[in-house]
Amino acid sequence: MAGVLDNRKTGTRILLGAVVLLLGGSMLLYLVPTTPGTGEASTDTVAKIGDQSVSLQEVRDKVNEIERQRQIPKFFESRLAMEILQQLVFQKELEYESKRLGITVSDQERADRIRQFLPTAFNGGTFVGMDRYAAEVQARFQLPVAEFEELLRQGLLEEKFRKLVTDGISVGPAELQDEFRNKNEKVKLDYALIKPEELEAKITPNEAEIQASFEKNKSKYQVPEKRVVRYALVDVNQIRQTLQISDDQVKVQYQQNIKQYQVPNRVHAEHILLMTVGNKTDAEVEEIKKKAEDILGQAKKGAKFEDLAKKYSEDPGTKDKGGDLGWLVQGQTVPEFEKVAFSLQKGQISDLVKTQYGFHIIKVMDKETAHTKPFEEVKDSLRAPLLLSQADKQASDTSDQISAAIRRSNKTSLDDLANQYKLVVGETRAVGATDPLLELGNSTDVKDAIFRLRAGELSLPVRTDRGYVVLSLKTVLPAHQATLDEVRDKITTDLKREKAAELARNKADELVKRAKAGEKFDVVAKALGLEPKTSDLLARDGSIPGAASGKQLGAAFSLNAGGVGAPLNLGQNWLIYRVAEKQEPNPADFEKQKRELTETVLQSKRNLAYEAFRTSLETRLKQEGKLKLMPEKLQSFGAPS
Repeated sequence: MAGVLDNRKTGTRILLGAVVLLLGGSMLLYLVPTTPGTGEASTDTVAKIGDQSVSLQEVRDKVNEIERQRQIPKFFESRLAMEILQQLVFQKELEYESKRLGITVSDQERADRIRQFLPTAFNGGTFVGMDRYAAEVQARFQLPVAEFEELLRQGLLEEKFRKLVTDGISVGPAELQDEFRNKNEKVKLDYALIKPEELEAKITPNEAEIQASFEKNKSKYQVPEKRVVRYALVDVNQIRQTLQISDDQVKVQYQQNIKQYQVPNRVHAEHILLMTVGNKTDAEVEEIKKKAEDILGQAKKGAKFEDLAKKYSEDPGTKDKGGDLGWLVQGQTVPEFEKVAFSLQKGQISDLVKTQYGFHIIKVMDKETAHTKPFEEVKDSLRAPLLLSQADKQASDTSDQISAAIRRSNKTSLDDLANQYKLVVGETRAVGATDPLLELGNSTDVKDAIFRLRAGELSLPVRTDRGYVVLSLKTVLPAHQATLDEVRDKITTDLKREKAAELARNKADELVKRAKAGEKFDVVAKALGLEPKTSDLLARDGSIPGAASGKQLGAAFSLNAGGVGAPLNLGQNWLIYRVAEKQEPNPADFEKQKRELTETVLQSKRNLAYEAFRTSLETRLKQEGKLKLMPEKLQSFGAPS
C-alpha cells in the first residue's frame, strides 16, 4: 500500500501531500470533504497528456459524484463535464511538467502535511499504525487511504507550482493607490430602469402591421407536423388510492431497517472560528486569541451568537449561516472540538477551544442521547413510501402483462386493452415534436413514441410521471405553410416585443439627452412614464439591487457629480443614470487599509500569474504534440436521456 510509516519520530514514509479541496474550500476541515470519483478507466479517451490519458468514464464518475451531492440542471451538465475535463487535464499537465523540471514532494513535506490535517495519525511523535490511520481517514473523509493519499499528493504538487510561479510577485505604490481608490470611491446615482417587457402591455399592433409582418416573414412561419393520439393509462395515483397498508406491514418494514432509526449521541452546534493555520508567528497567534476572547465576551454578555458568527467567523462554510454546523456525531470532528461540544448543555456557550485550525467558540443549540426512534414516531413516514412502492410494483406488473399482450398481437385495440386492465382512456390535443405534452407529464419518451407510431399500431407501455401509457395514433396533421390565423398570436407577440425594445431604447436616448441638457432627471423620467429612483452610496464592489452591479456601472466612477452616463444596456433592459453625489476616498484611511489592500492586490496578481502559467503550459504542450483534447466526446452530457 502506498505509504508506510516508521514508528520513529522522523522516519515517516506516507505518500501524502496537501488536499487542494481542503485548502480552497470550506474551513470545516474537520468535517467530511468531497469524495473523488474512482470508476474504472474507460478506453474511450477524451484527452491525452504525454503518456497519460483522461477517459470519458473518469469525467462521468466525477459528474455523477457531484450530482449525488446536489441537483444539477440537465442543461448545465455539459458545462460541468467540460470544467471537470479541464481540471483533470491540468492535474496531468502538472504531473508531466513536474517530471520535466524535476519537481518532487519530499517525505518530510508529506509527513508535515499529515500532521497539519490529520494530527490524530500521530501520538506525540509516533505514528499510530496503519489500521488506526486507515480508520481515521475513512471516518473523517470517507475515503480509502490510497485515494486520500493521491489527493494529498496532487494538492501539494500544485502548491509547489503555484509558489514557483508567484513567489517573485510584488505590489507597487501606484497599484496600492489604485486599489485604495477602487475600494473607497463611492457614488450615489439617480437612475431609471427601463424594462421592455413592462412596455409590451401598452403596445397593440394594428391589423395592417400584423398582415405586413406576416407577408414579410412568411417563410419564417411554418407549422410542423402535429399528431393526435389516444392513450390508455396505468394510473399509479389511482392504484395508490385503492391500496391499504396495515400497521403490521409497516412494522415489518420498520424492523427490517431498524438501523436507519438508531440515533447516535449528537449535538446541534454553532461555532465561530478565528483561524491560526498558515505561517503565523507567536505574536500573531496571541493577537488572534485576544480577538477571540473579545468576541467570546460579547457572546457571554448576550450578543446574538449568529450575528457574531456572520461578522467575525473565518469559516466560509458556516459564516453566512450564522456558524451553524448542523447535527454532529462523535468521530466527526477533531478530538478537542468534540470533547467540548459534547460536554456542553443545550444553550450553553463554551470558552475558547484551540484546535489545529484556530480558536473556536462553540454554542450547543440542541442535544440528543443515543436512542432508537420508536415505531409510533416513524410509522407515518414509512407508510407513504411503502404505499408508493406497492403501487409502482402493481403498475409495473400490469405494464409487463400489457407488453406481453401487445407482442402477441399488435392488432389488439386500445379500448380492448383498457377494458381488460381497467385503464384510464384519454386523447391528447394536436402536438408537435417540440410542443409540451402536459396531459402525460411532458415525457420525452412519450413524445418520441408518438412520432414513431404508425397507423393501426399500439406502442408498448411507456413510463411517465403518471404511470405507464399505451399510445394509439389517431390523426396526423402534415407540416405546412402557416396561414395568418394560425400564427396571428405569435406575430402579435413578436411585434410587441420588437416595438417595446425600440420604444425602450428611444426613451433611454431621450432621457439622457434631456438630462444632459440640464433638465431635472426625475422630472424628465416621470414625463417619459418611468420611475426615477436614487441609490445608496455604492463602491465598485457594490450594486443597485435589482438593477446593476458596481462593475457594470464602472463608467459612473469617472464622472463628476451631476454627470449623466450613456445608456447602459443590461440584456433586454436599459439603465439611465446621473451622478447625484460622489464621495472621494479619505487619504487618512490609506495607512489603516494598506495591509489589507496589499494582500488583495497581491492575491489578484498571483491568481492572474498562475492562470497565465496554466494557459501557457497548455499551449506549449499542444505545440509540442504532448497534449490532445477531444471535447466532442462529451456530447452525451446534457443530452436528453
